Amino acid sequence: MARPPRAPLLRRLLLLAALAACCSYYLLALHAQASAPPPRYDGFAYGGGAAAAWKDAVLVEAFLDPLCPDSRDAWEPLRLAVDRYALRVSLIVHPFPLPYHTYAFHACRALYIANKLNSSSTYPLLELFFKNQEKFYNAATSSLSSTAVTVEMSKMAVQAVGNSVSDFQSGFSDVRTDLAARVSFKYGCTRGVAGAPFFFVNGFLQPGGGSPIDYSTWISILDPLVSQNGARIEMFTSM
Repeated sequence: MARPPRAPLLRRLLLLAALAACCSYYLLALHAQASAPPPRYDGFAYGGGAAAAWKDAVLVEAFLDPLCPDSRDAWEPLRLAVDRYALRVSLIVHPFPLPYHTYAFHACRALYIANKLNSSSTYPLLELFFKNQEKFYNAATSSLSSTAVTVEMSKMAVQAVGNSVSDFQSGFSDVRTDLAARVSFKYGCTRGVAGAPFFFVNGFLQPGGGSPIDYSTWISILDPLVSQNGARIEMFTSM
């Protein structure tokens, strides 16, 4: 009886590579879950909605990479949708530096530096990164050292933060900004985040991870939740 043909070697190698990648990610997630919790919840609260008690608001969590084009494209429709519902929707952005974006970790550190120097500058700096992504990858940085890239980031960041370039640059020597960016990445791993952008609404992962969600889709997601939440609050306050 003839034996069935063997699977091509390339297919076997691809399967082994996929298995190894899955195992590596699983081990990374386990390690992140075993890490000591940080002193505060990860991420940056956005706008006035952040002041609303989470139990009385719809909570959107976004995992974004400042140097990721898909994160850039996802930001504007998300921001407009959250602004539309004001205090009824809260937003937290978790920096998630993708490992294949060479200087994404530096950009995430920059957000923590900005938040420390001037907390109101965090989101303006994020938007500056989105507008100037091409300055921090590929040919623009191919001949630059890591320190030179952080200097360029610092020069850009002072437009939002208001401090001097040297003040901002010193933040890259502060181990706390390094640890904060690591915590953000590890936290994303514990939530099963494997790319950017990833979105959660009231703790539930939204489909299409790694791709932007447009404005009309956000409205279709948030509008029923805001309506139900408002009815629930009115019911309890009228009792």
